[in-house]
Amino acid sequence: MNLTVIPTAIPEVLILEPKVFGDERGFFMESFNVREFEQASGLKREFVQDNHSRSARNVLRGLHLQVEHPQGKLVRVVSGAVFDVAVDVRKESRTFGKWVGVTLSGENKRQLWVPEGFAHGFVVTSESADFLYKTTDYWYPEHERSIAWNDPDIGIQWPIDGEPVLSGKDQQALSLSQWRERL
Repeated sequence: MNLTVIPTAIPEVLILEPKVFGDERGFFMESFNVREFEQASGLKREFVQDNHSRSARNVLRGLHLQVEHPQGKLVRVVSGAVFDVAVDVRKESRTFGKWVGVTLSGENKRQLWVPEGFAHGFVVTSESADFLYKTTDYWYPEHERSIAWNDPDIGIQWPIDGEPVLSGKDQQALSLSQWRERL
């Protein structure tokens, strides 16, 4: 098998490590193989959209979710590094409001599976980062919501000094408790 699954503190969130074949010429890896993904993770998902973003150091994107058409996301970094976070926002979950964070980088080539029903965000910890992700549903801007990156009830320990660089949408984000009734 060319894919290793590493469990996290929230069982549905998975770290995926592809097997990397390298020598003095460089490296080769399968960044995605549906058969390997299904066998290693036990998940059967159809991905419908691929996205690519580039961000500078201390740019924080998130925490994002869609209240209708929830998206599962398979995320990775191809250059640079980010601290990537998944927050459980499933109202009836025993881990509601809990979070998992992992460093993803072009160097470690790890991926993170962020299931449907989770908010997602990341902060760039290198000079810049190219972030790629597959989604299980399309983006519907009318259903997108942002939860405050610094919500004290969630308590994410972001590895940044000072204030992050946020979009206008993320500057206006509400706390999870404010969104809970709307989820």
